[in-house]
Amino acid sequence: MEIASQPAVLWEPPRELRERSLMARYMRWLASERGLSFDGYHELWEWSVRELDAFWASIWDHFDVQADGSREVVLSDRSMPGAKWFPDVRLSYPEHVFRRKPDERVAILHASETRERGQLTWAELRDVTARVRAGLVAAGVGRGDRVAAYMPNIPETIAAFLATASLGAVWSSAAPEFGARSVIDRFAQIEPKVLLAVDGYRYNGRDFDRLGTIAELERGMPSLERIVVLPYLRAEPRHGGLAKAISWEELTAEPGPLEFERVPFDHPLWVLYSSGTTGLPKAIVQGQGGILLEHLKKLNLHVDARAGDRLFWFTTTGWMMWNFLVSGLLGDAAIVLYDGSPGFPDMGVLWDLAARTRMTCFGTSAGYIAACMKAGVEPGAGRDLSALRSVGSTGSPLSPEGFDWVYEHLGRDTWLFSTSGGTDVCTAFVGGTPLLPVYRGELQARALGADVQAFDPDGRPLVDEVGELVITQPMPSMPVCFWGDPDGSRYRASYFDTYPGVWRHGDWIEITSRGTAIIYGRSDSTINRGGVRMGTSEIYRAVLALDEVIDALVVDVGRKDGSSWMPLFVVLREGLALDDELRARIKARIRDDCSPRHVPDDISQIAEVPRTLSGKVLEVPVKRILMGTPPEQAASRDSLANPAALDHFVRLARSRRSRA
Repeated sequence: MEIASQPAVLWEPPRELRERSLMARYMRWLASERGLSFDGYHELWEWSVRELDAFWASIWDHFDVQADGSREVVLSDRSMPGAKWFPDVRLSYPEHVFRRKPDERVAILHASETRERGQLTWAELRDVTARVRAGLVAAGVGRGDRVAAYMPNIPETIAAFLATASLGAVWSSAAPEFGARSVIDRFAQIEPKVLLAVDGYRYNGRDFDRLGTIAELERGMPSLERIVVLPYLRAEPRHGGLAKAISWEELTAEPGPLEFERVPFDHPLWVLYSSGTTGLPKAIVQGQGGILLEHLKKLNLHVDARAGDRLFWFTTTGWMMWNFLVSGLLGDAAIVLYDGSPGFPDMGVLWDLAARTRMTCFGTSAGYIAACMKAGVEPGAGRDLSALRSVGSTGSPLSPEGFDWVYEHLGRDTWLFSTSGGTDVCTAFVGGTPLLPVYRGELQARALGADVQAFDPDGRPLVDEVGELVITQPMPSMPVCFWGDPDGSRYRASYFDTYPGVWRHGDWIEITSRGTAIIYGRSDSTINRGGVRMGTSEIYRAVLALDEVIDALVVDVGRKDGSSWMPLFVVLREGLALDDELRARIKARIRDDCSPRHVPDDISQIAEVPRTLSGKVLEVPVKRILMGTPPEQAASRDSLANPAALDHFVRLARSRRSRA
């Protein structure tokens, strides 16, 4: 893959930002408290991975983590998997959320299609959290028990999570648009004692009742002792027909003390899940201490969420970015929630929210930015976005044109930080820093304490070349374990089989000699033609540059003779049909922008691209279907935003088999 020359610098951090940033404050603290000085961010990063114990001890001390026991032993076992962090301490994640927060300060601003816009102060959040906690105690929930939530991105969900964690119980959530089978596949693994759910929700202007689905969950999870139903879609409580149900009002009827159970550093905080597109979802367990330290570092130093800021990320409770956003409460910023469609009543709804809440950080996905580009959205038209300081993007690689759009429509003073990480570590290990410039199409830097490298097939690090994204030293937020994986075999197979002792993440990455990074997409769906590897994101970038094309999916299907078949599927603007002239232009664009080897063998028009509920394209499951895997084994339809979109590929696979 040809490496481009140095791209344009789109943003330089102004002096005032550099000096006021929480990253700069941390560096001044290191100088005064540790006698350490660094010539810029890259030297700081080198120290953070070279002196791993000293770095994480400094994060502990800088943010004044409170715990019982001694933090002198930082990393008693460095092996991966199996690293053992701070073995002699007991702490509480939610204790750090609530400490030193003035009652009158706003903690959460929220809006949805279902409710009017509102806000909660810290006093109000404390009260509802304490009431949920008392209700959970009355339901018999204690340390180690699991509480599952089938809830949207609203304040009650956050209060329920904090209450659960305060007891040392274990949290897990799924968005209410998930189908019953998908939810049971996730939650049944962890055998929850209590299920919290909403009666329904509104999305894209339509109401979706969920009582029937909750009844299926009750039947499918015999471990449940209590179901709590929040009247979200309707004003009146509705839980008739559910044998174990009570209302949210009943759960929260009694006030109680907001106390915090301090637990060992690696005690489970929550269980997250893989996308669930193939097989049973991986139940990823992350610890209270690991998430606390990682998110204190990330939300403060890298996102630079300061006092008075209002931090937003568009997410649902089924994506790790919800957990990440909740950790914004560890600092002094308020967080902004939205529950609903980002395109209803039009693509301006989130930009309206940014103006009305005086949002300072607008967090979203690369897909949303691409959708704004396609729809011709003008964020600043008729809106006061003067408070907006930064835009964060994640979920998939943001194209260079996406960078251009942000700076053209939001101004050259905007700090755009594209990030990459994953559910597996519940953070971004490559992304933003307020101390460095933004290069077009590139992520600014590797995160502190994250020893991210690009490896060749033999495990040698690469610079200015594309390789496998690996993490060569442990991070505190790496999974404690997978639930139901007692010998750790599934955990090891997921990350450590390719490079023993080194975490292989499954992405292609280029680390440049400038210290920036470029993500090229998933390494397990990368197109390898004639030995030339190319990320699918590069092909999509070329195809979507054509105005007629609004979405695309490409796969490379191996044949028994060692050759491969590379079809491209495109979604066109309404009313258009794929003809030979457009096919020729698509091929020419890919040939010019990517390489002649990556021109598709076939181009077909489809109605829509199949995606997960978090918006990811189903490249690997589609590839498996076309290679002959039974559809029910290749993809869980309950995990899809548009399950009918798979039908085209199922029919195509059958047709290919009959012709063969």
